[in-house]
Parts: sequence; C-alpha cells; structure tokens
Amino acid sequence: MDLSEYHTFRVAGCDLNGQMRGKRVPGSYASKLDKGAVRMPLSALNVDIAGADIENSPLVFKTGDADGILKPTDRGPVPLPWLNSEQALVPMGMYWEDGRRFEGDPRHVLVDVLNRYKAKGWSVVAATELEFTLVDDRGDTLTPARNPYTDRMLETPEVLSLTQMDYFDDFLSGLYDSCKAMGIPAQTTTSEAGIGQFEVTLNHQDALRAADDTWLFKTLIRGLARKHGFAATFMAKPFADDSGNGMHMHFSVLDENGTNIFDNGGEDGSETLHQAIAGCIKAMQASTLIFAPHANSYERLVPGAHAPTSICWGYENRTVAVRVPGGPSIARRIEHRVAGGDINPYLNFAVVLGAAIHGVEHKLHPPSPVSGNAYEQELPQLATDWTSAIDLFEIDPVIADIFPADLIRNLVISKRQDQRLMAETSPKDHWRTYLDVV
Repeated sequence: MDLSEYHTFRVAGCDLNGQMRGKRVPGSYASKLDKGAVRMPLSALNVDIAGADIENSPLVFKTGDADGILKPTDRGPVPLPWLNSEQALVPMGMYWEDGRRFEGDPRHVLVDVLNRYKAKGWSVVAATELEFTLVDDRGDTLTPARNPYTDRMLETPEVLSLTQMDYFDDFLSGLYDSCKAMGIPAQTTTSEAGIGQFEVTLNHQDALRAADDTWLFKTLIRGLARKHGFAATFMAKPFADDSGNGMHMHFSVLDENGTNIFDNGGEDGSETLHQAIAGCIKAMQASTLIFAPHANSYERLVPGAHAPTSICWGYENRTVAVRVPGGPSIARRIEHRVAGGDINPYLNFAVVLGAAIHGVEHKLHPPSPVSGNAYEQELPQLATDWTSAIDLFEIDPVIADIFPADLIRNLVISKRQDQRLMAETSPKDHWRTYLDVV
C-alpha cells in the first residue's frame, strides 16, 4: 500500500481502554513516519473511558503534558473499508523523545511478554473468538437491531440459525470482504445465543499479529455496522436478561523446530501445558480487571450464564475458565474463556500469556481438572466487583511480574476515574458511554 498516493491517511496507537488515539495526516507524511514526524501527548494513551485526561496523572501537568513520538508498528498500513472515502490507517507505537519505548503503551507490554517466550526459543500461536451484538441505539433505550427484511425488532436468539445470517447477509458479506482487504483472517461466523448476537473466529497465527488483528477487527465491526444502518457493540452485557459478549483466546507454544510443546502424544498434554495452566490459575483473580475492565463487565460475570466465574480448568468443559479442547494431540492448546468482548486485546493477550510463562518459569502445578458443571462446585472465584478487581490488580506480585509498574499505575488511576464517572451516571444509561467504545 503506497500511502503517498492518499490525500490523507490516519495514524493511531492503542490506549488503555483499547481505543484508537491518533491523527489524520497528509500523504506527504508517508516517507517520514519512522522519523518521528507524528507527535502526540503521552497522556493520550492514558485517558478515561470518555476520553478525558486523568486527574492528577503524572503524565499531564506534572510533566507539562509532554509529547511522545509515534512510530509505525510492524503490522503495516490497512484500508478502512467502512468509510465512504478511501482511507488508510497505520498502527503506531508510542515512544519517548529519546527513543525509549513508552511503557504505558499496551502493545509494547505484549511484545515484552512474547520476548520471554522468545528467550526460550519458543513462539506463541494464538487465535480469538469474538462475540458482538447488533443493536438499535436511536431511541432513549437500547434495543436489539431490526431485521433488515421486515424492519421488525429482533426478538429471539436464533442459535446457529442460517436464516438469521441470511437476514444480515449484506453486513456479513461486507465483513468478510473487509477482513480480506485488511488482512484479518476471519474464519467461521455463527448466530449466537443472544438476540442479534454473532460470533466470528479469527484464525491461529503469530500471537502479536493475532492481537493486532483483534484490535483492528473490533474497530471494523463497529464502523461497518454503522455503514449498514445499525450499531454493533462488544459490551459485555448489552441487555440484562440476554447473553453477554465474550472473547475466548486460544494459544499454543511452538519450539524452534515448530513442535507444539503442549503436546505429549496423549490427551492429558505435556508438563509444560500443566505449568502454563497453573500460571493462568494463579494469576486469574488478580487479572479480573483485564478480563472485566468496565462497570458493565460485571453484569456478565454471573454463575450459570455461559461466562466463567470460577477459577478452575478442565478438559473439554465449557463451564471452566481455562479449557483444554479435545482433538488431535498435535493441536493441544489452551482456551482462556474468561474475558468479555469489551477488553483491550493487547492487555488481555499480555496477562494470559504472561501468566502462562510465569507458571512455566516457576514450574507451578495446577489444581486437579474440574469435571461436570463448575458453577455448582465450591471453587475459588474471580473478583466479584469492580473495586475489588482494581485493588487486587494494583498489589498482586504476579501482575507485577507481567506488567511494568507505570502501566499498572496508569490503569489503576484511569479505572478509578472511570468508577467515579459511572457512579455519576444512572445504570440505565451506562450503555451510552460504552456502546461504541468498548
């Protein structure tokens, strides 16, 4: 893609809420992006859910709201097919003036975690399954989207319905066309358990590329839905009495020969697999803030509602938090099922993969795998509320092993400001804040 041919194009980094923060620049910037031509306040990656500066943040007045420098990531430019005009986006990373990486940039944190695998001669292959809900936000209350054929509001879930997908064929066909144009490996699409809810799976690939594509995919879905006359949201719980939106993450680890180190030739998996699971289990409660970063997130984490709430693992069990799927042993992998659709993909990948490598490095042993319905068993639980999740994240030693201190501080102060903001908003209106931004 020759950016110089564009009249203008966009550059953006990822803030702590997973939102794109950046600028629109002229085509003449194409040849100087890697030379620091685009500057932006460091604080822009640490704003609250409404996009406002964080009160008393050390990145704002204490430092004179200093600029950082944006430089292109290795993801490369992508088209923005949902826009009426031909536009491109260049994903960027944030750096200090002297060239150091800004540790408040979520993508940099994931790179650091992946480097711990690389130091062992390993690489991580990952994939995501993303759920979203099509809605109508034109009234005073949020309602399910309307059937494009009948203009009647959707009323039933239509699990795995091909007819439901036919109703939204223009949107879904546009989704696949757009993913192809953007280089996002979209695989299956299904009509899910919620009213107007769909799930799209993205194919297994290099973990950093998978995180990039998950971030881009969320922006694509929201923009494409608007182009088709409705809205799409990754809110964890758009409707109180309906299914919530999750994001399942699958990953395996390959050695320098391309061999899956989770595979021992049998159904149980290798000792390394068990160590990685043990790390995920150990870090899970303190990681709740990453899996459930918003007020609305905790409405999804209800026992028996298809969202894991117990800290446990098992084989071929969809009621547990960490599932080891069946199938050929060569494809043995971990499926981490806790996160809502409203997460920051980079932070989610970092905390899951960081917990797993922590377990391997410390040779941890997991508890026994759970059989049967995990919701009906006495098991350790995720943080049950937003305040507890923030407090645990701030002080946990495994979290400190995964994330730099500056990012922990920045996320904690931003989430506490979000708490104050949402406390001033009626719960029935929380969707107005979250709909288009999570």
